[in-house]
Amino acid sequence: MYVVELQFECFDNTTISAVDKAINGLMDALRYNGQVLGREFPIVLGDGEFFVRAVCPEENSLHPSHHSGFVKHCLRALSDASLLAPKVRLLGRDINSEQAAEARTPSWQILYTTYVHTCSPLRSGDTLLPIPLYRNPPTFNGDHKAVVKWQTEWQACDELQMAGGCRAEHAALHEICDADSVLFRRGWDLRGRIEYLTKVPTYYYQYRVGGSSLADEQARKCPKCGGDWLLDEPVHDIFHFKCDNCRIVSNLSWDHIK
Repeated sequence: MYVVELQFECFDNTTISAVDKAINGLMDALRYNGQVLGREFPIVLGDGEFFVRAVCPEENSLHPSHHSGFVKHCLRALSDASLLAPKVRLLGRDINSEQAAEARTPSWQILYTTYVHTCSPLRSGDTLLPIPLYRNPPTFNGDHKAVVKWQTEWQACDELQMAGGCRAEHAALHEICDADSVLFRRGWDLRGRIEYLTKVPTYYYQYRVGGSSLADEQARKCPKCGGDWLLDEPVHDIFHFKCDNCRIVSNLSWDHIK
């Protein structure tokens, strides 16, 4: 991933509230299209100009060719706040984050995230590297907001269950573990939509923790079709189960892996 700085210059008198609304609207649009990552974008006030730093999947993530219709609308709306279109300066590579997957079609892909990841939740099945969402056709309504919102909710549940300090832990685990949960069903449906748009086999990750024994874990069946899905060797040292019919991957319970 790469860190960029956006510089917004004023061409006329304006107000802080107008600038705040215009810039944050643009950053939200870029986020929902997968062009910037994360959720917080501090706006720094300069001398007749404003600066925002953000993390992008690639060096060219903010190129106009990647813009969604909503991003283009927000760029035009900057003039309502007396702002010019931003100048983009590439500051360099973020050494604490993963690089994006190569710009080639993978043989398969996975909808997979955790609470510590800020990158795209769509990953190459060949390398497990994140695939920038804007490389693909819009998921729904012109951008990838549905995928980003799903990721945000999944990560919130993951963080709750990892903290394990309140009753909400069990509800959070239900959402990311159980195939009948609202979050699981929505994510699995998004997976299907992405597969339809990209024509690439797309799998959904089922989180697994708990279980009574390693033997019982290894005997687990696919949560949708009830078929056998244990692999001889785990994929990427994470996915011990894979159902090609239902497009689901999962791990052996982390409680039983030494």
